This record gives sequence, C-alpha cells and structure tokens, in this order.
Amino acid sequence: MLLKNLTDLNGVSGNEDKVREFIKEQITPYADEITVDTLGNIIAFKKGTGKSDLRIGFCAHMDEVGGIVSKITDDGFIKFKPVGGIDDRILLSKRVVIGDNKIPGVIGIKAIHLQEDDERKKIVKQKSMYIDIGAKDKEEAETVVALGDYIAFDSEYMEMGEGKIKAKALDDRVGCAILIEAMKHTYENDMYFCFSTREEIGIRGAGVIAYRLQLDVAFMVEGTIEAHLPFVKDYDCPTFMGRGPAVFHIDGGSISNKKLINYICGLAEENGVSYQHRQSGAGGNDARAFTANGGSCATAVVAVPCRYIHSPVSMIDESDYKATAELVRLMAENSYKLGGIL
Repeated sequence: MLLKNLTDLNGVSGNEDKVREFIKEQITPYADEITVDTLGNIIAFKKGTGKSDLRIGFCAHMDEVGGIVSKITDDGFIKFKPVGGIDDRILLSKRVVIGDNKIPGVIGIKAIHLQEDDERKKIVKQKSMYIDIGAKDKEEAETVVALGDYIAFDSEYMEMGEGKIKAKALDDRVGCAILIEAMKHTYENDMYFCFSTREEIGIRGAGVIAYRLQLDVAFMVEGTIEAHLPFVKDYDCPTFMGRGPAVFHIDGGSISNKKLINYICGLAEENGVSYQHRQSGAGGNDARAFTANGGSCATAVVAVPCRYIHSPVSMIDESDYKATAELVRLMAENSYKLGGIL
C-alpha cells in the first residue's frame, strides 16, 4: 500500500533523501518534467490537455519530526535535540532508530525508584533524556553513531479498529500519497505537483518553491490536528475523524483565499464528498511560504484529520484519506475554471 510504504520511510527534516527517491520513482511515469533543487524539493510538471490561463500547483511536505544526535557521553549514551515540534511527554520509553544504518535505541530517564518525590511531580524535559543503544562506553557507541546523525521514531504502520490507520509521519506522508495518486490523472490545466522539504523546522523548502514558480494558485494538502478525545470539548477540537477533509480558513501562518474556499466547498457539495471546516487557527503549513514568497499567489489548504499528530502513533481514518484524495482530484480537474473565479 502506498501510504504504508511512505510512512515506513524515515525522512526527518533535512534528511528526506529516502522519501524523495521513493516519490520520484512513483511519479516519473506521470510527469512531463521533474526538477530537484538544492534543498531537495521535488517540482513535478504535468502538461495539461488544453490552454492554461493560470499557473496552478499543489504542495505536500516530505519531512517528519524527529531528532538529531548532539552528544555521546563517556558512558555511551546518546544526547539529542528535537527536530520539529515534539511534546516532551511523548518521548519517554519510545523506540528510535539512528542514522542511515538504523541503529536501534530507546529513550530513557532515571528509574522511578531513584526519583525524589518532587521529581515525580514534574514533567520530564527532553534535555534530561538520553537514548540507550546498548553501548558500554563512548568508544563503542562511536563505532555506530556520530554527531549529527538523524533520529527517527521506530513505529510500525498498523490498521486498527474500523478503518483506522496508525503510523508515524502521517503529517505529511498522507498528503504526499494523495498527490502521487492525483498525478495519475489527466487535467486540462498545466499543473505543478510539489513535494517540499524542511516544513517542520520553519517551512523552509516551500519558500524556495514559491519563489521559483511564482504560482497564481497554490493548494496545500496536509495532515492536521484532530483532538476528539475524552475531556476535550467539541468547540476545542479543530477537526473530527470520519467527517472528511478539513478546509482551512486561517492557521498560524496564513489565511486562505475566500474564493478558493468557496471553490473547494462547492466542488465537494456538487460531488457528494463529505468535508468539514477546520475550527482552530493553531499550527502552520507551507501556505505561509507561498503567501510570502509567491508574488500574488492565492492559497488554500485541505487536510486529513490526524489524531496524535507529531508522534510515533499518529492516526487517521481511511475514509478521510480517500475523501481527501477524491476532493484533490476534483480541485485539479476543475482548476481550468479558476480564471473566472479569482
């Protein structure tokens, strides 16, 4: 399965090589031209069947949150820095792999039996954690791990419950999978399908894409926050699993073009695709880069609701994934109409 293959790959921000290689292999039969820039972004051009009045693109990011080796102690333990936004509380006791050779390790802290009463009452900070790779000392650890090695969660893709999928990196391999599938279709408009790097550390790669392409319209395809959980009120939940793709109005870095929102929602309603409006403005995505660096580029975001985002156990509903893929296809298929809308 495409989504399993994508999430099984490790691609922490700045080290997206394996993900990029896989995506290039998947899209080559459907692209007229593929460019990879110095930052590692993929820009795939697909020629339309008709006359194109607008420069239109879709973007999903390839990278995932993780870590990087910052120190190897004399005792052979690995100290690390987070790459991307990770809640310290989800790190403890997690399995990880380090470097290209996927050296296994576990994130640990001092045993509860050795903690003082006040320590047990505090949230353990990431800086107090370490990775244990089973090395007896620094010399042994340095034979398999080096400073600057990337660290990824060691988590398996799993289907569970009724149509649920658990995996790491669903933000945003789910968007990458949707764009790969979208490229298999033919469209009237010329189309750019972009796969960006380094989104999780400040939306770096998309800025280069936006500046280079100067699109008229850019659609982001994302995985976004879902929090329909015990003790979370519905009005605090940005999106809900099982209700279809989420259409953004505003987030932490951009405001979607109102005409594009109406275009997306109209297509969904006309074609019987369930969708929802994202209720929260928290978080950010590549739309910020296209708004800031893309000239007069109009942007909009659609996303698959993702529970436990930025963790090794993120979860989506397969029905949302399929509905978002269908909506994205419709958005691309009808994009020739956008000249008369914007």
